[in-house]
Amino acid sequence: MTAVAATVQAFFTERLARQRRASPHTIAAYRDTLRLLLNFAAAQAGQVPCRLDFGDLQAPVISAFLDHCEHDRNNTIATRNARLAAVHSLFAFAALRHPEHAADIERVLAIPPKRASQTIVTYLTDTEADALLAAPDRATRTGRRDQAWMLLAIQTGLRASELTGLTISDVHLGNGAYVACHGKGRKDRITPLTRASVATLRAWIAEGAGRPADPLFTTIRGGPLSHDALQQRLSVHAARAAQACPSMDGKNVTPHVLRHTAAMKLLHSGVDITVIALWLGHENVTTTQIYLQADMALKQQALDRTTPPASLPGRYRPPDQLLAFLQAL
Repeated sequence: MTAVAATVQAFFTERLARQRRASPHTIAAYRDTLRLLLNFAAAQAGQVPCRLDFGDLQAPVISAFLDHCEHDRNNTIATRNARLAAVHSLFAFAALRHPEHAADIERVLAIPPKRASQTIVTYLTDTEADALLAAPDRATRTGRRDQAWMLLAIQTGLRASELTGLTISDVHLGNGAYVACHGKGRKDRITPLTRASVATLRAWIAEGAGRPADPLFTTIRGGPLSHDALQQRLSVHAARAAQACPSMDGKNVTPHVLRHTAAMKLLHSGVDITVIALWLGHENVTTTQIYLQADMALKQQALDRTTPPASLPGRYRPPDQLLAFLQAL
């Protein structure tokens, strides 16, 4: 067994599993990245992956692998940077075990992440959210289930992994109703529920008559919904909702868009950004500031406050159609 093979195995068993107690999602993400890297480097070196050594994983090879991910595999810059973070974590661990390869390892650790453009988040307006929730056929079990989890997602802002991981015992529908979830980064949090969510979830749980440890949202066979299933069902309902609400046409509605929708509802209600960060389970409030950039209402209020004292706040609106025509030229 080469030094690389032994280091990779120790990286997962010692560093990630025992020392850091990494979540299954983190381990799976690192596993996929290193599997892609080892296959790529093996093809470059004409070796099988278990025979690779640190000389086969130098900085030019890592850079070529990142370019391969971005251009050949069509990964986004964010995904490319996530691949690089996994490689950096492995090589930082290798630096402690193999100081004789310190020079090669240092060059790999010096590869910088690529800067990406920051896009404006997509979210649903109140009208669009209502159209989406009205799309499922509530005469069917699948329709009632989909309406329940979409309503819960829009109201609480839970991530897709948090929705699929919910059990019946995580939902508390008594006084001070709330849903508890085990979120990203091993953080547990509770989120209060509105009356509409309580009524919908109470009916759904009563219909299923499951045990407390059973998944809250199940497939026809009784297993938990997967992320792909959430996306597939959401795409079906979004297409139907677009027929009644044309503004949804062209919007790529994903489970994360429902999370953005919950955040924007809180922001429009005047909730402080730090409270929204806690609500969503963000580790850093800087992450939550993307919603400030997407909120045109707040920007309009800021513009109104900078209006000269002698003028009325708001945008100029021509008094009649002729002046409006001239203004548009």
